[in-house]
Amino acid sequence: MMTAAPNMEILTEQPTLEGVPEPNIAQEPPKEVKKGGRKRKAKATEPKQPKKPAAKKEKSAKSKGKQEKITDTFKVKRKVDRFNGVSEAELLTKTLPDILTFDLDIVIIGINPGLMAAYKGHHYPGPGNHFWKCLFMSGLSNEQLNHMDDHTLPHKYGIGFTNMVERTTPGSKDLSSKEFREGGRILMQKLQKYKPRIAAFNGKCIYEIFSKEVFGIKVKNLEFGLQPHKVPDTETLCYVMPSSSARCAQFPRAQDKVHYYIKLKDLRDQLKGIAPNTEVQEVQYTFDLQLAQEDAKKMAVKEEKYDPGYEAAYGGAYCDRAPYESEQCNFSPNGHASNPQYCEGPSFGEVPNGQWMTQSFADQIPEFNAGMTREEEGSSA
Repeated sequence: MMTAAPNMEILTEQPTLEGVPEPNIAQEPPKEVKKGGRKRKAKATEPKQPKKPAAKKEKSAKSKGKQEKITDTFKVKRKVDRFNGVSEAELLTKTLPDILTFDLDIVIIGINPGLMAAYKGHHYPGPGNHFWKCLFMSGLSNEQLNHMDDHTLPHKYGIGFTNMVERTTPGSKDLSSKEFREGGRILMQKLQKYKPRIAAFNGKCIYEIFSKEVFGIKVKNLEFGLQPHKVPDTETLCYVMPSSSARCAQFPRAQDKVHYYIKLKDLRDQLKGIAPNTEVQEVQYTFDLQLAQEDAKKMAVKEEKYDPGYEAAYGGAYCDRAPYESEQCNFSPNGHASNPQYCEGPSFGEVPNGQWMTQSFADQIPEFNAGMTREEEGSSA
């Protein structure tokens, strides 16, 4: 140890080289010694370098580029060619001809032709439209028809077609109030000319506009069915039914609208003097929770009682109880049945899989005392 000291002094006394910069050694902060716990490693303090904004921009540009590629694939939608290459602008120039003749029973009145109707050239061609289905379900037609049969209805069933406004639009919202007013006047002239028995308005809004323009009455709380006013200078009755469009929120299904088509048929038959068919009657469905609960209790009681029809339905799994009530299945002292005709089939208490018993298990246990005499009962006792 004594010899090492001079060497250390020599090292410290060596002059620094000229021109060589002294290294800037950062002094480490003194470590704080904490009592107990795990010692933390000292972090080397390095000068923080400012982040380069250019690199940020490059990363964001790269991420944006990737995102654009992903979203582009989702934005591209396949266009459905509904009209086989015919443009919408071309369809807007087309109109849908009326199907009207004299002595018609019913004239179905729509708002205006849609794009599909203008393209097909027929009334109510939409696949979701309920008109043709309700026509058949109500009995106004004897067979299921479609839009291609619209020109045959005047001669077969006395039904014609027209619209309040002739101009074709994607929707009724594209029509102006001026067009509705003019369309109402033109519609009244058509009805006065052909004089059908019933003018059936396919939707409430059509009749509301017609009533305001023709009768000068703004209808409040308009109800479906027969209306109190007739077309001026005619005997034509006005009848309002729900819109046959599938977009009708109040009646979204065809079966919800059939009721008003049936009433329309009854009104037509009444005007023509046709006797109603008593064999077929319309059923009105109502729901009362209290009555439903009472009916459910009654049904539960009925299900608990014995039903002789179960024997035929379930292949003889349940025997008639009448023989048991009149004559019991008697057993001799040796354990054999004296009248086996009532004891054939599955043994007592056995029910085929998947079937539940209509009577309790205790009721199915045979009464062995029934075949014994009084003496044998006394001896057994």
